[in-house]
Parts: sequence; structure tokens; C-alpha cells
Amino acid sequence: MKTVKVLLPLSLLLLSGCVVGPNYQAPNAALPAKFSQGGQEQTDVTLNPWWEAFRDKKLNSLVAQGMGENLDVQQSLERIVEARANVIVAGAGGLPEVNVGGSATAEGQDGSFIGGGHTETKTLSAGSDASWLLDLFGQYRRAKESATASLDAAYDDVNVARLAYLSDLATTYIEARYNQEAYALQQQSLASRRETLKLTEDIKAAGAASSLDVVQAEGLVNTTLAELPGYQTGFNQAANHIATLLALPATSVTAELRKGAAQPWPRYNTKIGIPADLIRNRPDIRRAERQLAAATASIGVAEAQLYPSLTLSGTIDGSRIIASTATGGLSNWSFGPSLNLPIFNGGRLRANVDIAKSSAQQQYLAWKQVVLNGVEEVENALVSLRNNYETVAALRKVVDSSERALGLARESYKGGATSLLDVLDAERSLAASRVSLAASIRNLANSYVSLNVAIGGGSAIEPPQAKPSDAKSAAAY
Repeated sequence: MKTVKVLLPLSLLLLSGCVVGPNYQAPNAALPAKFSQGGQEQTDVTLNPWWEAFRDKKLNSLVAQGMGENLDVQQSLERIVEARANVIVAGAGGLPEVNVGGSATAEGQDGSFIGGGHTETKTLSAGSDASWLLDLFGQYRRAKESATASLDAAYDDVNVARLAYLSDLATTYIEARYNQEAYALQQQSLASRRETLKLTEDIKAAGAASSLDVVQAEGLVNTTLAELPGYQTGFNQAANHIATLLALPATSVTAELRKGAAQPWPRYNTKIGIPADLIRNRPDIRRAERQLAAATASIGVAEAQLYPSLTLSGTIDGSRIIASTATGGLSNWSFGPSLNLPIFNGGRLRANVDIAKSSAQQQYLAWKQVVLNGVEEVENALVSLRNNYETVAALRKVVDSSERALGLARESYKGGATSLLDVLDAERSLAASRVSLAASIRNLANSYVSLNVAIGGGSAIEPPQAKPSDAKSAAAY
């Protein structure tokens, strides 16, 4: 009955305990109503498979293959496991702790003196102790709140890793196809320049061209031959990086990619929504916001340490002695509260509060920076995409004009109306315009990727369902 009288007021004190520290409020950012070249409707793009706009089956299969295999994504998934455990650890401090132990010993004595004999004593003992730190000022509640926010940030970190994977894979695939296209275009230029060389040699044989003309035509052929290995190197490096993104050894996908395909070209536009959508759609912004929530809760943890702490503790010990001459038992117990008052600590506890507040302010500034960077990335991608469309359209006309100019120059050279230099210049112009067009198509595709990544497109798409053969690796998560 006495125990009940002691516990009752302590329980009431516990229930009436307050939670110190600021209550978290989601931050706001002053953002424009729309992007410079966007609409005014809210859009959720987190489930938009934007890479399918390229209508490239190979790219689609690579995305699906690496979504669950990418090592960065797998590391972020493991961080979720760690964050879940931290939530349990953070909340455990405010719960009762009970420990139970026991021991057994046996001892004896043998002697041959007069009156001596054999004696033996066995001792069995068991005991338990319990303690409960009453969370009067919410230290462990704030700690659990901080750990829970960090767990949310870990989930968002997975989507950050997936978005980075999608961006890296798509741009690397675009680079591989560009090098293939540029290599094929240079092969066409090589064939054309060899044709010009043969034409020059024929004209020289007829006495209408000089040896200098032949040497100049040979030089252009050799220049083209010197450019081809660079594109092969670029393709192989891109293919090797794709294999690494899929968690495969380098060169594992090179043979498949060598089969070739057209350069990726976006077939439709992207709905970008409004700037406020970035706060909901971009996982890095959501992660920064959750990290701010965790830092804010940590202020309460630091402030709670400025106040007294009350701990209820008790022990129960019992033992039984079995001896040759007598048998008996002994038990003892104790129970009571203990109060800890932080008085002199050299300013350490107050400094910890200042550190926590500064960390929270830094995290707020980091969140704001991520938001503003996101708006900038979208605006830059919009401008780049629009300008690249215009550049590609103009370069297509340049290529058409260069092809006609080369045909005219070659016909005039055959008829003796122009010199070989006109033909060589036309060859150079056509080759350069073709490669420039391929590079502009690459830039256009990269701008499309950058825009979709900047708005958080596809970040919440889960990897395909694991097949039965994949059950072992999937079980790890």
C-alpha cells in the first residue's frame, strides 16, 4: 500500500510533464507563381516515367534493370534500416529498464585432523533491478521525434539516389549513342573524302591537277581517320559506366550497345507545374525539410538537459544457502526515487542548446538553398531546352545546304570551273555540320533529362517486382 502511495503522485507528475523546445513548423519559401516558360497548374511528376518519351526500348530496359541494382540506391535502402533502429534507440531511454541475473556457487572442505571431515555449502542467488528515468521535460520524446524525422529523410534519400541514377544513366546512354552517331557520320565523311581523293588522282592522271591537290586530299582523309578513335573511346567509356550503374563489371553491356540505335530524341514535352510543386516533388527538398525537423527536435533534447531529472529505481535480491549443517534463505529489496539537479557544469549544457539552435538555423538555410537551386535548375533547363530545339532545327538546314554545296563543288571541279580547295572546304563544312547536328541533338536530349530531373520526375517510381529467382537478394530489404 505504501508503494502505491509513492507511485501515484509520481505517475501524476510524469503525466503532467512538459515538452521543452520549439514545436516544429514546416518552413515557407517565397516562390514565384509560375516559371518563366511554364503553366500555372499544380502537377505531380514523381510517378512520371519521362525517359519513355525517347521511345527507346533499350534505354527503357536499362532503366528497369538498374532501378533495384544500382549500388547507390542499395546503400540508401540500408540507411533506412539504420534510421529505423535509431528510432527505437531514441525512444528506449524513456521506457523502464529491467535486468535480471542469477548465480550459483558450491564450495567444500575436506580434512584428516581429529574431528575433521567433509563440509559442503551451496549458494543459489537471483536478483533483479529496475530503473525508469521519468521524461519530465520531453528529452526522449524530442529524441524520438528527431529520429523519426531522420527516418523520413532516409526514405527521401532513396528517391534522391534513384533520381541521380536515372539522370546518370540517361545522360550516359545519350553520350554513348552520340559517339556512335558521330562515328557513323565520320565514316560517311571518310567515304566522301576518299571519293574526292580518287577524283583528284584521276584528274591528275589526265594532267589537270597537281601533286599538291592530291596531297591536300590525302591530308583530309588522314584527318578523318585520326578523329575516329576518339568517338570509339567515348562510346566504350559510356558503355562501361552504364555497366557500373547497373552494378555489373565494365564491358558487360558493351556488346549489346554496339548493335546501335538512333540518337534519343524526346517525343513530347514535359508538364513542369509551378515552382511550389518542387517542394512536394523534389526528394532532395523533402529530405532537407525532414533534416530541418530533426534538427529542430534536437533543440528540445538539449534544453531538457538543463532541467532536473527524476529516476525511479529498485532492486530485489534473494539467495538460498544449502550447507551440511543448516539450510536457510536471505532476501533484500530496495526502492526509491533519485533526483539529479544540474547546477554547475561550466556552461556546457547551455552551450549545447546554442549548438542545437545554430544547427537548426543552418539546416533551415540549407533547405532554402536547395529550394532556390531547384528553381534555378528548372529555369536553366527550360531555356536550354527551348534554345536547343531552335539550334537543332537550324543545323538541319545547315546540313542540307552543305550537302548541296558539296555536290555543286564536286561537279564544278570535274568540269574545271573551280579548284580542289572549294571541294575540300565543302567537305569540311559538311562533316562539321553533321557532327554539330549530332552534338546538338545530344544537348537537346540532355536538356530534356535535366528538366525532368530538376522537377523531380520519376523519383517515386519503385523498381519492378522481383522475380522468384531474385527473392534472395530482395529479402535483404
